[in-house]
This record gives sequence, C-alpha cells and structure tokens, in this order.
Amino acid sequence: MEKKWDKSILINAPIETVWSYLDGSLENMQKIMPNVVDNQPVTVTDNVIGSVYRQSYREGKRVMEYDVHTLDYNNHEDYKKLKIGFNLASMFQIEGCYELTKKSETSTNLRYTGVNKPLKWYIKPFVLLSGDKVVNDFMERVKRVSEGQE
Repeated sequence: MEKKWDKSILINAPIETVWSYLDGSLENMQKIMPNVVDNQPVTVTDNVIGSVYRQSYREGKRVMEYDVHTLDYNNHEDYKKLKIGFNLASMFQIEGCYELTKKSETSTNLRYTGVNKPLKWYIKPFVLLSGDKVVNDFMERVKRVSEGQE
C-alpha cells in the first residue's frame, strides 16, 4: 500500500519566480521547506537527471540526512518539471514531482504529484491514515511565498 497525491494550485506569479524556489539555492528552498537545513551536491550531471543531493531535514531536535535523486527534469520557458526520489530513514520511499505551467506572464499553475511507499510492514497503517494536510500546507506556502505574501 502506498499513499498518492495529485494537487494543483494557481499562483499569481511568473513561472520563473515559482521555479526559483524549487530549483534554486538553499536559501530560496528554505522559504518553502523551512525544515530543510542543508542541501549539498553529491553528484551533478550535465542534464540534471541523475544528479544527487544530500539533504538534511530537521524534525524537532532530530536531523535526518538522505540522498535526493533527480529522476526527471525540464526547464523550458512555458513548462518546468522537477521529479525527485529519496529513501527516508529506511522507512519510506518517497517520490515527488513538481510541474509548472505558464498560464500568463503573471500566473503559473503548480501541480504536485507524489507517492509515499512504506518500506516496513508496520508503517503501512500510518501511511494509509496520513491525510493531505502536509501537501495542502506546502502548496499554500509555495503560493504565499511566490506571491510575496511571506
């Protein structure tokens, strides 16, 4: 069993502005993912696909480290895509895909699709009971930050 998400939101900001938070510096990334405390390149490929970044994530007093693999990448004027995958604490295999579509010079559609696959049998009930709150909160944060409200 796995948990899947497919959410979209219209953001009143240019596509390049939204993209800068997903494919930018650690400082920009932290504005939409404040618990990410470090993001260091391990392997960087010419076409980005196959690149690996070691990311550190703070949950309370605990910091977890994992390798984020770039599975797909497009950076075009009207369409951008970043698909990543990582194994979290040998408990979950997580994939997330961010797709940006330019609607106008000042508006962008963000679509997030994700899969959270438990790797241990005793974790499955927690995954099934998890709601959409984390993903909904993330989408709203990207919107607020991109629109300059935060």
